[in-house]
Amino acid sequence: MSDTQKLKELTTQVRRDIVRMVHKVNSGHPGGSLGCAEFLVALYNDVMEIKEEFTMDGIGEDLFFLSNGHISPVFYSVLARRGFFPVEELDTFRLLDSRLQGHPTTHEGLPGIRIASGSLGQGMSVAIGAAQAKKLNKDNHIIYTLHGDGELQEGQNWEAIMYAAGNNIDNLISTIDYNGQQIDGATKDVLPLGNLKAKFEAFGWDVLEVEQGNDLDAVLAGLAEAKSRTGKGKPVCILLHTVMGNGVDFMMGTHAWHGKAPNDEQLEKALAQNPETLGDY
Repeated sequence: MSDTQKLKELTTQVRRDIVRMVHKVNSGHPGGSLGCAEFLVALYNDVMEIKEEFTMDGIGEDLFFLSNGHISPVFYSVLARRGFFPVEELDTFRLLDSRLQGHPTTHEGLPGIRIASGSLGQGMSVAIGAAQAKKLNKDNHIIYTLHGDGELQEGQNWEAIMYAAGNNIDNLISTIDYNGQQIDGATKDVLPLGNLKAKFEAFGWDVLEVEQGNDLDAVLAGLAEAKSRTGKGKPVCILLHTVMGNGVDFMMGTHAWHGKAPNDEQLEKALAQNPETLGDY
């Protein structure tokens, strides 16, 4: 089995984890989680240089910050399947006293989580601070972030985007989940984003687009290209075109499943489309 095939099987299992987690507690955000499965699987299992033992300071390794923290189901699944904590703990998602809260938190002490996120628009600011710390420490590793496209409607992002370019933060790769959907509808109807590529470039960023953000090979190629552009004086942005709810046909391409859990019948349909590959928790 090729390494890419292993990653594809892992992606399918992650999708199973997502819908099962959200279904059990009738709460959570499956749409964006499903859409970002390939990205996070690729990042944590092929792209990033990470140490086996988790530390909060992350010295001597690449770091990732999830800004749109509501897609915690995919983040938790990928972290667990990568060995940060037991896979069986996914069964505690959103329960009282669980380390797997609806939005990631740090006070729970969950390995893999370095910032609390979910209050949208803040992740890039944190990531820039981490990127500057890397430079001060002469640590040549990269900071990766993920943001929702609707999240860019928060003004703090644009202050951070301006700051990153103005200070030559060139060890930062920020990916935008460009699915065109947010909780209240399509982004074009809620608040149009305009030409994001032109906007990031106007702010001084190096921008590349991945048109097939749910194709694992395309995601891997895009991340490799982004990494090759670091260290050249500019922060790097990936516009990752994804489909919300990808992998579950009745959830795809609509904001309706942004924050809605499947019922029993819908869960069975979703699981049938994503066969068990690595064992359910």
